[in-house]
Amino acid sequence: MRQHAAPCTQLVTWSTEMDNALDFLLEQAQENEAKAVLALSKARSELESYYHQLRQIEQYRLEYCQQLVERGKSGLTASQYGHLNRFLIQLDETLAKQKSAEQHFCLQVENCEQHWMNMRQKRKSYQWLMEKKQTERQLLQEKREQKQMDEFSTLMFNRRRLS
Repeated sequence: MRQHAAPCTQLVTWSTEMDNALDFLLEQAQENEAKAVLALSKARSELESYYHQLRQIEQYRLEYCQQLVERGKSGLTASQYGHLNRFLIQLDETLAKQKSAEQHFCLQVENCEQHWMNMRQKRKSYQWLMEKKQTERQLLQEKREQKQMDEFSTLMFNRRRLS
């Protein structure tokens, strides 16, 4: 005949399995949070690169306009003016395309921030649960110890009384 494990042993085994599962979940949550931080950092870097490139194009356009004005002062043929003006139009189109991409980069940063906050909250939840379980175990252990001390005191009191 097979003997069943004592309920206390089953509880300890279940508790250990639960701890192992929580440890695993916390580890996964920490890894996911770290990945989310990297993705957010990359998205912010891409947004900053976008703004840097946009500033460069705007600066180049400004310098080109200044050159166009200077050349215009010394006289331009219609052909030269047409060529310079077409180039300026191309720069304006490039700027318009760049500016339309801003929303994409900002949305990417926003999504990454939201994902990171979700991953951080998940990790914190697992940590809180583990801390709660640890506190519960600590209280249970203290109650056991107190019960043993009470039983020992009662036993000693009864022995003295009987002596």
